[in-house]
Amino acid sequence: MAAPGENLRINEARLWDSLMEMAKIGPGVAGGNNRQTLTDDDAKGRALFAEWCKAAGMTMGVDTMGTMFATRAGEDADALPVYMGSHLDTQPTGGKYDGVLGVLGALEVVRSMNDAGIKTKHPIVVTNWTNEEGTRFAPAMLASGVFAGMHTQDWAYARRDAEGKAFGDELARIGWVGDEAVGSRKMHAMIELHIEQGPILEAEGRDVGVVTHGQGLWWLQITLTGKDAHTGSTPMNMRVNAGLGMARITEAVHRIAMSHQPGAVGAVGHANVYPNSRNVIPGKAVFTVDIRSPDQGKLDAMKAEVERAARAVALELGLGIEIEDVGHFDPVTFDAGLVDVVRASAERLGYSHMDIISGAGHDACWINRVAPTVMIMCPCVDGLSHNEAEEISPEWAAAGTDVMFHTVLEVAGVVA
Repeated sequence: MAAPGENLRINEARLWDSLMEMAKIGPGVAGGNNRQTLTDDDAKGRALFAEWCKAAGMTMGVDTMGTMFATRAGEDADALPVYMGSHLDTQPTGGKYDGVLGVLGALEVVRSMNDAGIKTKHPIVVTNWTNEEGTRFAPAMLASGVFAGMHTQDWAYARRDAEGKAFGDELARIGWVGDEAVGSRKMHAMIELHIEQGPILEAEGRDVGVVTHGQGLWWLQITLTGKDAHTGSTPMNMRVNAGLGMARITEAVHRIAMSHQPGAVGAVGHANVYPNSRNVIPGKAVFTVDIRSPDQGKLDAMKAEVERAARAVALELGLGIEIEDVGHFDPVTFDAGLVDVVRASAERLGYSHMDIISGAGHDACWINRVAPTVMIMCPCVDGLSHNEAEEISPEWAAAGTDVMFHTVLEVAGVVA
């Protein structure tokens, strides 16, 4: 089958206008977005997306996790659909492009297909996965995780936010509980476009990242228990300082990640000490260790080493310790055939490109377990993401979407 011609491109201005229009919903305080999952603003974003999909001639399906599936019919009713998409929910202080580019870029591909009168053998589905960010309801990639069989729906429905509100109740409240059984859809392939969320593509001067692998991850929540005491009147040798234990474990995480270079990272990002008073030695510390690697051996080794180091610190300082696994996925290898198609599409279009490993988790990482999957990345300024200052250029957005356009046409099969 002949590949689509190199002059076939998406409408860059229309894509950018769509991104800016969606960004008006759930504006942040510093130029970005706060459109957290299952909020009223999430409902407004969903409604706008559904309106656009209807205008593009697609039919909408919604599953019981609230994930949206907009379908453009194919010429072969028996052919499995080719899926594109990402997520519309954001961090509390998120940017305008993280996830959103993948959804609206996919919509733009369909719009451009309509403009050109292109028909495909396989149906095309544009997807908005529910609760990718996991900020309000942990863990991240919740709906795609249920879709891939990693979580049960009952467990997902029972997740609660900081105010004690349950995921299932909030999904019903905003009116987006669908009637499709989660995971009942079968896929010919899944393609996800996303901003890099790192500095590599910009630093290397490349237009497109061809994502070959995704890092595996462990989140370990550690609780240290010591004794609250006055900072001024408690002798140093009589302290049971949970804050000191957290500091030593934080340093150990850094040291362990450095010892497994290259291809390993680790840090403590979320941390609380109690009672969190300036003149009280912390009697309790709760913090999360985030370790990642695309190498399964390194990931497993780091987890074991962090746990050993943490228990040793606790023993030395006389602290109680609990370690809970609160997030995990194994390293991902994306479909080699789809990776080849993405690479060939970038070359045909004349975009500079490089192979890259995704440092963050994405819905594609779970869907890769149940269908052939690939990711495409575009640069972001200074690698900044999960920040209201997150920025990309219209040209970068168009380049990544063009590559997705050509990839999906080749995979879905253009009908002459």
